[in-house]
Parts: sequence; structure tokens; C-alpha cells
Amino acid sequence: MAVDQERPVEIQVTGLEKSFGPLKVLKTVDFEVHTDEVVALIGPSGSGKSTLLRCLNLLEMPDAGTILWQGQPVDYRQMTPQELSHHRTHMGMVFQHFHLFPHRKVITNVIEGPVHVLREPVAEARARGVELLEQVGLGDKVDAWPSQLSGGQKQRVAIARALAMNPKVLLLDEVTSALDVEMIAGINDVLVGLARNGMTMVVVTHDLAFARSVADRVCFLDEGELLETGTPEELFDNPQTSRMKEFLEAVLAGSAVAA
Repeated sequence: MAVDQERPVEIQVTGLEKSFGPLKVLKTVDFEVHTDEVVALIGPSGSGKSTLLRCLNLLEMPDAGTILWQGQPVDYRQMTPQELSHHRTHMGMVFQHFHLFPHRKVITNVIEGPVHVLREPVAEARARGVELLEQVGLGDKVDAWPSQLSGGQKQRVAIARALAMNPKVLLLDEVTSALDVEMIAGINDVLVGLARNGMTMVVVTHDLAFARSVADRVCFLDEGELLETGTPEELFDNPQTSRMKEFLEAVLAGSAVAA
């Protein structure tokens, strides 16, 4: 389904550049995300997908380019630590690795941000946290320890923890790449449910089947450049660049070998 371009733009970047030493990871990238849109970022490893995601919430500082959040300029070069923290509350981030506090129970992991960053009352945050854990299928794990959970369950906790901050946009960086096939299906089901409920998401993924089924728009990056963007049907069924065609052929060949 193509995104309605009349929807408000949540975040927009223009001319975004980022280097690590001599390596230029992002090369003048223009990118935007609309309200209630699911955008999948695809491309080979090292293409800049994760760096773009991290630049959106300023975990990585761009070297050049402009960022607009809901139409307002983000002066990332001059922001104080408090302003950075506030900016990041708008965008929940879920990583490939779960980063749960091992010495704290599941519910405490989930409500850490709302209590200490948003200053919500503990009882209020806990009630919301329980609701979110139920939403991701972990209502029976509220008082469990992370060590008692499977990898897929830990990732669900990480998603609930991000949602507990009431973000406008959810950023997901290869959240299923460390999981086995059965766990991947469970996490994908959670993300499909969020998409159907209108959660705005930017998803870095190697799972092209998931991107095809869930994304409103797919963006293909290679060597730091955004080479193609469009609906899943446009990119997967009628790629316009030779590099996109090569990428799809390589992925299909790899799938055939794995089968």
C-alpha cells in the first residue's frame, strides 16, 4: 500500500552525511517518514542503513545535512544533553541486541525510562508497562528475570520498553537477525500488530519477505547512497537500478542455497 503523501511528515533529513574516519558511510541522503507509515531500509551489509537510523535520533551526529522533526529544524550541532535526551524520547529505538538490565526484573526494565526520564509515577508506569507486556505476548513474564527469557522474549521486552516512552516513531535495527526462525516469526507478528495499530516505524531489515508484507515504502541503500525508494511492489517487482537488481538476485540465490 502506497503511503498517503498528505499525511504529516514526522521526520525529514536532507543532504545527510556521516563519516567514520576516512570512510564515508552516508553520502548526501534525502529521506522522510510520514505519520503512520512503515518504512523498511534494505541493502547489503555496510550500506549505511543502521547509521541512518542512528542519525535520526542522534545516537550518531551527522557531519552535514538538515533534520526536521515535525517540520521544525533540529539544531543537532548546538543541542545540550537535555535537549538531546528530549529529542530521543520522540523516537523509540530497538537494537539487534536487547540491552536489558540483567539485575532488574522485566517490568523494571520496561518502566525505567518512564519513571526516571519522563518522571511518571511508579504505579502509573507499572500499569502501562504491564499493558505493553501483554500487548507483546509477555503478560506472564512481568516479574521474571531476563536470564529466564529466550532471545525472542528478550526482544519483545525491548520493544515494550521502547513503546513505554510513548514515542512518535519506532526505530528498529535488525531486531530479528540474532534470532532463530521460530522466534523471528513471533517478533514479526508483534511488529505487524503495531503497524496495523498505526505505529510509525522505520525498520532496518534483511528480511525482504517481511519488508514486502508490512512496509508502506521500501528504501534501498548501497555504499551510503539511497538509490531507490518506492512501494514494495515497485522495488521488488520492477527495480530501476542495476544495483538493486543485483542485490535481489544475490538474496534469492542465497535463499535457494539455504533451502
